[in-house]
Amino acid sequence: MDDKRYDFDQVIDRHGTGCVMVDRCKEMFGREDVLPLWVADMGFAACPDITRALVERVQNHPIYGYSVPLEDYWQSIIDWQRERNGLEFTQEEACFIGGIVNGFGLALNHFTRPGDKVVIQEPVYHPFRMLITGNNRMVVNNGLRRTADGFYEMDLEDLERVFKTEQPRMMVLCNPHNPIGIAWPADVQRQVAMLARKYEVVVFSDEIHGDLTLKGQHHTSFLTVSDDARAVGVVMGAPSKTFNIAGIVSSWCVVKNPDLRKPFFHQLEANEQCSPNFLSMTATRAAYRHGGEWLAQCLDYIEDNIDMVVDYCRDHIPGIVAIKPQASFLVWLDCTGLGLDHDALSDLFVNKARLGLNDGAMFGKSGSGFMRLNVAVPRSVLRQAMQQLAEAVKSL
Repeated sequence: MDDKRYDFDQVIDRHGTGCVMVDRCKEMFGREDVLPLWVADMGFAACPDITRALVERVQNHPIYGYSVPLEDYWQSIIDWQRERNGLEFTQEEACFIGGIVNGFGLALNHFTRPGDKVVIQEPVYHPFRMLITGNNRMVVNNGLRRTADGFYEMDLEDLERVFKTEQPRMMVLCNPHNPIGIAWPADVQRQVAMLARKYEVVVFSDEIHGDLTLKGQHHTSFLTVSDDARAVGVVMGAPSKTFNIAGIVSSWCVVKNPDLRKPFFHQLEANEQCSPNFLSMTATRAAYRHGGEWLAQCLDYIEDNIDMVVDYCRDHIPGIVAIKPQASFLVWLDCTGLGLDHDALSDLFVNKARLGLNDGAMFGKSGSGFMRLNVAVPRSVLRQAMQQLAEAVKSL
């Protein structure tokens, strides 16, 4: 095992680099002087093994032409998923995808038709709703429900009602869930799969946060839970969130059922939408072959950041409860205890605390009164953010 220690405390200025996180603050929040903690990428330098591999490829081979997926590219993905997540698949059962959101759009247009209904589980990653409505499909919400301890669970009784009465063609399973960070248990996914097969619903499982489970938790890929899941499941994932390379498009799709896979992959191939470029392949291979120790240290750092936020809110910010995720570097802040309406809560964070977070309402109506905080930043930055928030709340 690599005994190198990686530096996650380094503060890196991203201004002027075309970075969405900082260079779109004016557009997003109406001002540029906010501490940006919204977009789901990390404020850490990417895994050095990835950077090294990219530099060596560019320096050692000066032709950057058309590329085809190399066998070792696929084998690195196959090995990683098998060893870490127990997901077994062959190269034939997988294809490259140009980003998860793009991939969802491609799957949506293949497996459904205009006017069809698609199930989401709010509060949930907002591009799902945007793509569904933008492609003239109809959103059906099977909302998550709060538990007695303040966490969330799936409402499986309502899901069957939705499947039976609304007759959707597709369901989106955010697995792990964004923004709450739920690592869905195998038994819950088995019940989803059983219902989906019974009512002939294709399940799109977004597993981009699957490698970011925290201590005591385990990512369960939808395709591993049952024959029902393998019959209805379309799974997509990527090394992008895991290794902070979202700007290098490097996603993948796995479909076990040939009746779903063959026509879908044929459509992707016919439209030349399943070929990675050489940078994607280089970064992916390096991440999955050499990034394990970097990821382990990164997750330790992120978990300490999460614990700091949970403790700080409990001890210093009455009215805000930080809900500890089971996976990812995103923390769902319950701000309903402040008693503020939507506009007042936004004003508190943006204009008083000078913080740029994702407004919970963008994840659905049930997200109103919440904020999503990205904690994958150097601890000094996060500590500053919490202090600014505490001072803002004191001024109310």
